[in-house]
Amino acid sequence: MDGPGGRDVRMLRAMTIPTEPIGSIPRPAALLEAITAFQAGKTSKAALEDAYSAALRDTIARFEQTGSPVISDGEQTKPSFATYPLSGLSLAPDGVVIPFADGHTRQLPRLTAGPFRYGVHAGSYTRAARGLTSRPIKQAVISASALSLLYPSTGIEGYPREAFVADLIDEAEADIRGALDAGAEAVQIDFTEGRLSLKLDPSGGLLRGFVDLNNKVLDRFTRDERQRIGVHVCPGGDHDSTHSADVDYAGLLPDLFQMNVGRFCLQMASEPDPKRVLRLVSRLMQPHHTVFVGVIDPIASAVETREQVRDRVLEAAGILRVAQLGTTDDCGFSPFADDVSTARETAFAKIRARVDGTQMAARQLGV
Repeated sequence: MDGPGGRDVRMLRAMTIPTEPIGSIPRPAALLEAITAFQAGKTSKAALEDAYSAALRDTIARFEQTGSPVISDGEQTKPSFATYPLSGLSLAPDGVVIPFADGHTRQLPRLTAGPFRYGVHAGSYTRAARGLTSRPIKQAVISASALSLLYPSTGIEGYPREAFVADLIDEAEADIRGALDAGAEAVQIDFTEGRLSLKLDPSGGLLRGFVDLNNKVLDRFTRDERQRIGVHVCPGGDHDSTHSADVDYAGLLPDLFQMNVGRFCLQMASEPDPKRVLRLVSRLMQPHHTVFVGVIDPIASAVETREQVRDRVLEAAGILRVAQLGTTDDCGFSPFADDVSTARETAFAKIRARVDGTQMAARQLGV
């Protein structure tokens, strides 16, 4: 009979195709209630921090129970994947609006004064999770290009865009480096605005500007460090809707693969023609790249079977080199804290299916 965690230990040793999450997990009801109560002035900061801690401990434990060889903190203590650094900044609420296919929107704030400084760095999340597990941790960070959208097109008096960009690059570097120094196995740059940029500017100029800005950050890392840094792209996922699923991957990928990272996490499970996209990826990827293919659709209500996951992995392995192949989820399960469209239990069931299905495919491929 297995001792405590025996199944998980065997799976960690046996897993030869790497598999890892994107990041967010739906927050438990108790945490959402505590956040609402705190915002309404009905509970204390200490009570809110206790709720955050309880949610983080539960998330780490449940991640471990899935057998996942790499875990995240589920972004339990972030307000969203994009806005966690913004506390303490001078902001107005009327920034860039992001429309979703179902009609709802998300709106970024607008920066009103400089200098631009992160109020929170991702390394603090890594350290908190590191204290609760011995499992490798993946830390997600927001891209410099996403945060560049905070600066208004009309400018800021006394704080030119050039000064803002210089500050932004410094802060984005510190965010990634702090997570690596805090013990993250890998750092993932969330770049969901990449596909969206082609909707805003079909010429591709905005996308190329985003890639160039992110590379200015990445150029500050060594080649070995960049092998631990990756980028994630998807058409957005919020309240079971997307913002850019109608944008063809073929317009995004050639510029995306100019990003100076070692790892690419690509939404694929929900893609209508994944073979076409994978063939394009096979032509673009370099020998030092690992491509993590999405085999789980967080928006779909049904939990994938491990056989479905296996078949998606085998399909990808028929096109990409197995030695450079990994698996992941298409997107986070709750990128914004208030997104409760997916049940917490469903998210962990899908993650277990990813882990089990990836292992089944690895056995079938003999790796």
